[in-house]
Amino acid sequence: MRRFLQTIGEYTLLMGRVFRAPDRQRMFWRQLSRELEKQGTMSVPIDLIISVFIGAIMTMQIKLDMANPLLPYYTVGVVTRDTMLLEFSSTILCLILAGKVGSNIASEIGTMRITEQIDAMEIMGVNSANYLILPKIVAFMTMMPILVIFSVASALIGGYVMAMTTDILTVDEYIYGITYAFIEFHVPYAIIKSVIYAFVITSVSSYYGYFTKGGALEVGKASTNAVVKSSVIILFLDIFLTKLMLS
Repeated sequence: MRRFLQTIGEYTLLMGRVFRAPDRQRMFWRQLSRELEKQGTMSVPIDLIISVFIGAIMTMQIKLDMANPLLPYYTVGVVTRDTMLLEFSSTILCLILAGKVGSNIASEIGTMRITEQIDAMEIMGVNSANYLILPKIVAFMTMMPILVIFSVASALIGGYVMAMTTDILTVDEYIYGITYAFIEFHVPYAIIKSVIYAFVITSVSSYYGYFTKGGALEVGKASTNAVVKSSVIILFLDIFLTKLMLS
C-alpha cells in the first residue's frame, strides 16, 4: 500500500510538471511534429494490417458459428461493425499499441535518465518533464482518433473482401448488415475511449521511463512495467467507461 501511494503521488506530481505552459513554444511544436510522425504515422501500417485481417476473420467466423437458421445473413455485418466500434478499434487496438508506443516511450525516456541527459536539462533550468512528455501525450491523443477511424474502415473493408471472394455470404447482405440499425453515438463513444486510453498509455509509460534508476536492465524493466500497468488500467477503465457511456 505504501508503494502504491508513493507511485500515485509521484505520478500526480509529474503530471503537474508536465501540464505547464512550455518555456519555448517553438521547441514544443517542433517536438510535437516529430512525435506525431513517430507515434501516429508509424503506427498506421500495423493498425491497418491487424484491422483488415481481424475484420475478415470475424466475418468468416461469425458466419460459420451462426447455428440458428432463423438469423438473417446480414447479422454478420451488424456484429462485425458493432464489435469493431465498441471494443476492438477503441480498446483492443490500444492494448496492442501499448506494446509498441508505450514500450518505446518508456525505453526512450529511461535511456535518457540513466545516461544523465535529463539531469543535464534540469541543471540548465529546463522543465524536462514538460519538454519530453507533453509532446508525446498531445501527439498520441491527437492521432488516436485517426487510428480508430482507419481501424474501423479497414476492418469493414476486410469483411467486404471476405464476402466478395468467398461464398459465406453475399456482398449485398454484408453491406446491408453494416448499415442496418446503425447507432451514431458508437462513433464518438469509440473515439472518446481511445483518447482516454492514449493519455493512459503515454503518461504511464513516461512515468516509468522518467523514474528509471540503474542501468540498461532497469530500462527493460521499466518498459515492461509500462506496458503491463497501462494495459491493466485500460481494462479497468473499459468497464467503467462502458457502464458510464452506454448505460
